[in-house]
Amino acid sequence: MKRFLSLLLCALTLSMPVAPAYALFDSKSPAQQRAEILKQNDQIMARLYRLEPHAKELVGKSAGYATFSNFGMKIFIAGGGSGSGVVMRKANQKPVFMKMVEVQAGLGVGIKSFSVIFVFETEKALNSFINSGWEFGGQATAAAKYENNGGAYEGAANVSEGVWMYQLTDNGLAAEITAKGTKYYQDSDLNK
Repeated sequence: MKRFLSLLLCALTLSMPVAPAYALFDSKSPAQQRAEILKQNDQIMARLYRLEPHAKELVGKSAGYATFSNFGMKIFIAGGGSGSGVVMRKANQKPVFMKMVEVQAGLGVGIKSFSVIFVFETEKALNSFINSGWEFGGQATAAAKYENNGGAYEGAANVSEGVWMYQLTDNGLAAEITAKGTKYYQDSDLNK
C-alpha cells in the first residue's frame, strides 16, 4: 500500500506542473495568446534593463534574443515546469513563439516562477535555437559572469557558443543559472 501511494503521489506531482502555465492560455484565442506573450516579453526586458543596465548593450549588438516566463513546482522527489516565450530577431522579422518544459528530480518542496532571457550573438546561434530547439540535460548550471571588462556580460552566463543567458527570479537577477532537464521548442499553434 505504501508503494502504491508513493507511485500515485509521483504521478500526480509530475502531471501538476504543466497545467498552471498552459491554463493561463487555454481559453484564449491564438491572437490573444500571442499578444499576452509579447506583453510579457516587454515586461521581462524592462525588468532586465532595470536590474542589469549593461544588458542593453549586449542585446543591442546581438542578432536577437528570446524571453521565457516559467512556472515550476516541486513536491518531494519530482517536479517540473512549463512556460511560454518568444524569439525577437534584430532585423524586426516576425516573432517566433516558443514553449518550454522542465523536469526535475531530487528532494524538495516549492513553487517557483522565473524568467529566462537568451541573447544570441550570431544569426547562426539564433537560427539553431529557433529551428532545432534546445535541450539542457542533467544538472546544467552556470555561474553568472562578472569578470568581463566590457560590462555588457555582467549577470549573464555563456551557455553555448554565441549564446548568453540571464535568469530573473522574484528576488532579482540570479547569480547562478540553472537549466536542469529543460527543453525549448517552437509553438506550432502560435506560429501559424
